[in-house]
Amino acid sequence: MPANLTPDYLDAERQYKNAETQAEKIAALERMMATLPKHKGTEKLQADIRKRLSQARKESAKKGGARAAPFYLVEKEGAGQIALIGPPNSGKSSLLAALTNARPEVADYPFTTRVPLPGMMAYQDVQIQLIDLPPVSAEFMEPWLPQAIRQAARGVLVVDVNDPALIENIEFIEGALDRSRIARPALLVANKIDLAGAGPNFAALEDLYRGRYECLPVSAAASRNLDSFARAAFDLLGIVRMYTKAPGKKADLTAPYILRRGQTVADAARLVHKDFAEHLKFARLFRRGGDHEGLMVERTHVVEDGDILEFHI
Repeated sequence: MPANLTPDYLDAERQYKNAETQAEKIAALERMMATLPKHKGTEKLQADIRKRLSQARKESAKKGGARAAPFYLVEKEGAGQIALIGPPNSGKSSLLAALTNARPEVADYPFTTRVPLPGMMAYQDVQIQLIDLPPVSAEFMEPWLPQAIRQAARGVLVVDVNDPALIENIEFIEGALDRSRIARPALLVANKIDLAGAGPNFAALEDLYRGRYECLPVSAAASRNLDSFARAAFDLLGIVRMYTKAPGKKADLTAPYILRRGQTVADAARLVHKDFAEHLKFARLFRRGGDHEGLMVERTHVVEDGDILEFHI
């Protein structure tokens, strides 16, 4: 079958031949992969480009790529930052695009994501920051990647539930995290659950990893279980929402304060105003369901998600 190479591909190939630095070679190879027609006639060429791209990235890393690591740390926003960790072609970028307003490059070839890409995901009335990261792979891993994962509040392992190398990929990622002394994620997201055969694959995966991960089947492409993912991400952060109410007025339910699970009324008062905690006498607790209407609570009372507090100083 003829390759039918496009003018864009041929231009990228000329760019590669004229490249003088590793960065220029990597950029050209990535463009070659992006513009190469994907069919049986180009399979060998695709494999050759992947090999050259992997080698170029490794050589770039040896020449000091690790020193640039701080450049790739994403400033934290929202209620918490969650890193999407996974092997190549697991659908992390598709998941980010489906859940946020971010527009990552999504392609059917590996290593599309080269730098962290953030996006804000809404869960009810809070915003959670998701970070799409380059893949963790035995073929190549960015030298700064462990630092970026460590920067996040939590990580989520995203895999393609239909990948024949699924188990090997998970085991490699676990080993890479262990070697970097990074806690393994508690949540395993099995993407592409809408494809044929995905149901039995997920059942086998869940049975194998039950007790090690909470396993959640999703489909970024078909928008399946994305609400469940948002809820699981919220729970993963270990946070609660607290609302305030002035005496004699309705509660402000538009913008919650975010506390860590286990924090108290005194912590909540300090979050509202630095002087509140020092002068706080007591607080009254209200809830949307109507229970605990105006119940007096002490400074040590632990705040639960959705609590409405009226501070008295």
